[in-house]
Amino acid sequence: MGWLSAGDTYEVALVDGRVVARSASAGAPAGQEPKQGKTLPAGLRDRPEVIGLQRFAEWLDRHAAECAAQVTTWMVSSLPVPAGLLARVWPDEAWQAALRDVVVVGDGPDDVGFLRDADGSGALRVVNLDGETVRLTPRTVTLPHPVLLPDLEELRTFAAESGIVQGVEQIDRATWHRPGDLDGAAATVREFAGAEYRSWFHLSARATSLGYTVSGSSVIDRIRDAGRIFTASVGMSDPYAEEQAWTGDLAWSDEDGHRNLPLTEVGPVAWSEGMRMAAALHAGRTVPADGNR
Repeated sequence: MGWLSAGDTYEVALVDGRVVARSASAGAPAGQEPKQGKTLPAGLRDRPEVIGLQRFAEWLDRHAAECAAQVTTWMVSSLPVPAGLLARVWPDEAWQAALRDVVVVGDGPDDVGFLRDADGSGALRVVNLDGETVRLTPRTVTLPHPVLLPDLEELRTFAAESGIVQGVEQIDRATWHRPGDLDGAAATVREFAGAEYRSWFHLSARATSLGYTVSGSSVIDRIRDAGRIFTASVGMSDPYAEEQAWTGDLAWSDEDGHRNLPLTEVGPVAWSEGMRMAAALHAGRTVPADGNR
């Protein structure tokens, strides 16, 4: 984006997400760029050019957050995404920042790699675990949840050695695998129960800051897993009965209204995301000075 005149003395522009000013070029020595200021002069802050750029910067921030949220939804749900759609949004810098280096899987189990480009023909270019850039032409791809990636550890190692940093949390997302020796009658997990907070409002604020929903006396997260919708819920103590607050058990229900599903019926993504939520709530607990809780 170029520089805009802001009166006779200054020019303004959006640089790295903030509005900056410099002296008008007419005042610069011949052959030299005008010096850019580190702060915005007070006299410029109410000018329409500055206000317009600030509003545009806010829109760009919202747009980038929306793009990242959509890519995260595709990833957590492992939904098929048309390759042509990726090609259409790729020129947008915000979409590209969210999509670049996300692991995608094409038509076959070997068609997997870190996404590097999506061209107008719908073809994708990915870097595979051999370090080779290959061209894929699938109709749709998935951005798998990491718990579904059989080569997750290899992908993490390759990314670390190659300096790959993903725009959305995929391969470094915390994952939990459902134990194979669960009691068939068990319907709750108590591993992260009993996390103490100073008040119900602190616990509620922690949940919402993490992107979860507080509904009644539970923190919930809705998760799509292999075509089914699961709701993971962590209980909360009664805000009207206690000054402090505690987390309760973790349980799952499904879209058919079956509450406290047997743990053996919870899908791998729903299990991982539910445990991730419970662990995050537990991590935000109030820790006594002696550190024993």
